[in-house]
Amino acid sequence: MRAGGQGLHLDRQWPRVCTGIFRRGAPLPSPGIIVNLAHRTRTHHLTLKRNRNKAMPYPNLLFLYTDEQRFDTLAAYGNTSIDMPHLNQLAATACVFDRAYVTQPVCTPSRSSLLTGLTPHTNGCTANNIPLDQQVPCLPEMLPAGRYVTAHFGKWHLGDELFAQHGFEHWLGVEHYNQHFRPHRDRSTVPDYSRWLLEQGYRPQNGRFFTRNEAAALPEEHSKPAFLAGHASRFIREHQDRPFCLYVNFLEPHMPFTGPRDAQYDPASIPLPDNFDCPPGDWNHARSRLLHLHYAAGKRFGVRSNDPDAMRGLTARYWGLCSQVDAHCGAILDTLRACDLWDDTIVVFTSDHGDMMGSHQLIAKGLMYEEAARVPLLIKIPGQWQMHRVDGPVSQVDLVPTLLELMNVAPPAELEGRSRTGHLEPGAPGLTDDVFIEWNGSNSSITPDGQTAGAAAGPRDAGAAGDEAAARDAAVGDPLRAMVSGDGRWKLIVSPHLGQHELFDLSADPLECDNVYGRPDLAGITRALAGRLRAWQHHTGDTVTLPDVP
Repeated sequence: MRAGGQGLHLDRQWPRVCTGIFRRGAPLPSPGIIVNLAHRTRTHHLTLKRNRNKAMPYPNLLFLYTDEQRFDTLAAYGNTSIDMPHLNQLAATACVFDRAYVTQPVCTPSRSSLLTGLTPHTNGCTANNIPLDQQVPCLPEMLPAGRYVTAHFGKWHLGDELFAQHGFEHWLGVEHYNQHFRPHRDRSTVPDYSRWLLEQGYRPQNGRFFTRNEAAALPEEHSKPAFLAGHASRFIREHQDRPFCLYVNFLEPHMPFTGPRDAQYDPASIPLPDNFDCPPGDWNHARSRLLHLHYAAGKRFGVRSNDPDAMRGLTARYWGLCSQVDAHCGAILDTLRACDLWDDTIVVFTSDHGDMMGSHQLIAKGLMYEEAARVPLLIKIPGQWQMHRVDGPVSQVDLVPTLLELMNVAPPAELEGRSRTGHLEPGAPGLTDDVFIEWNGSNSSITPDGQTAGAAAGPRDAGAAGDEAAARDAAVGDPLRAMVSGDGRWKLIVSPHLGQHELFDLSADPLECDNVYGRPDLAGITRALAGRLRAWQHHTGDTVTLPDVP
């Protein structure tokens, strides 16, 4: 099914012209386009004019995204210690969203929002490995038929991993997930990446496809990022004469947290997070405490999360993966420039969620802490040549409508996200809307997806009643609903099943070490935030029942 309708005209000049971050009337560093972002009613229009006198009716879209990359891995977000020259260069010529949040901090649900502009509870992908309904359109299906050549290369994790779908004509898979294929799919299908490795002379241990650990042990020239960068660059070269929509997803820096650049960073030089000495306590939700017990016992990744030296070592490898991805993103971006498409292309960089990586002595995702729920978000507009910072919280659910408007397509009315094109020009006001985050399903980071947490060994969590298994399942399965206030100050996390609510004052406590829920002087603020959370539930059809707060 193809949603969406007619594109908006691009050959009309509107009177209001953006200046400052866009080139106008001055020599251009490279051949490209001049961009006018203009206001007319509620829609922003792109007027594109190629300097080489070649018509460019619609901008390309290059959407680069990673898996499990914290927001603070780029210089634009304060980290100048990681070698990230290509993405740092992109940020220097892009709109940098200071506080971008995912809709749910785990892979499938978050990706579903990135592609559909809908929340997980609306599009149905509320936990890992739930396939996206074939009747729920992704961005390519919202484009007018035939206007763009479309492709998705890399990890998908929205069902039927190795098969072209949802409006993407060209498809390359690197992961397997064959146990989650729909019944009519051939489960013996092998990822494109595995076939490529076979051509390079490698042989998988299981005889069919290469596991993540096997792939991570290969030389960088045969890594997943190198494979994806090579094919993405070829796609751009082969389709440089017509508009394209290309999504490229890198698994890295996702676990197994090892790769060809494990030795790039000296663990002794790695700083611990400022909130490393602030592990979850009795004042925090049982899920955070349960995960802390698990990771501190060294039950995943071969390290104890409360061991400073062990976490420095793990973080050093994580940084190496970030630098590896940066290098291959750079190869793709260099291809854009070499094909003289840099100023004709919208470039997006983001991730599907973050990683705790030692913050609060935790690892991985699945939590409402900033380190798991916040991600980098860069959007380079055609013709943009310097950084523009977008202040205030924003949700990734807004990406689809924003990109559609930049591609001169009216967003479908059914989308829950809102276009943020009005914030992409200099002098525009900051973002002031509340952002909402949800948690659904059984993805625990303790047991394989879909299994109960009660199968894991360890002490009973003190915050939940019942036997050990029931207590663990209650902690993992509590369908949390959270919000970050539009002014960026407050984060309220409501616990429907356990009643273990949290409230953080992000202005006074950006490290989230002090849960101030229940303070009498904050009762009015808490009630107001909870009311706005319920209003969002009503607007989006969320059926989780929230208790009275406070």
